[in-house]
Amino acid sequence: MTDVTRILNAIEEGDAKAADELLPLVYEELRLLAAQKMAKELPGQTLQATALVHEAYLRLVGNEIQNWDSRGHFFAAAAEAMRRILVDKARFKQSMRHGGKHQKKDLSDMFLIIEDPKDDIVAVDDALDKLEREDPKLANVIKLRYFSGLTLDQIATIMGIGRRTVDRYWALGRAWLYQEITQE
Repeated sequence: MTDVTRILNAIEEGDAKAADELLPLVYEELRLLAAQKMAKELPGQTLQATALVHEAYLRLVGNEIQNWDSRGHFFAAAAEAMRRILVDKARFKQSMRHGGKHQKKDLSDMFLIIEDPKDDIVAVDDALDKLEREDPKLANVIKLRYFSGLTLDQIATIMGIGRRTVDRYWALGRAWLYQEITQE
């Protein structure tokens, strides 16, 4: 059992000091993930990687009791929290600029959709919500890669599946997202 898993179990059991021990152990890894995400954002972004990590961490170890099975589960939850924060921020900016009306964008290149979230993060999020209802495991691979910037090897480790399976999920997920977004 790793230190992170041990501390996560202590947090589950209500140990108030365990949350203080967790942040130093996971901070650098979370900051690296956040920095990778923020590097893809437009220059002049008001949200910094440090702020993204702190907000995601607060959501993860806030007042509600969480049940994390492992270190991988914690980082998957962190990826989801970062996703939610970025999507909420994008929705807010979009509503402020356009009176709440979403504009369609012509996305002809699939890599643009997957590798560059600044183009239409809201459309990707909506499509991911639909995919999650159809295939949660496939959606999780896309979230970990797209919103957390994890490598395919890291995703395989976190999810406890083979690298080739992750490769197939990633290819299928990109194709599915492309089709879903371009249909809109």
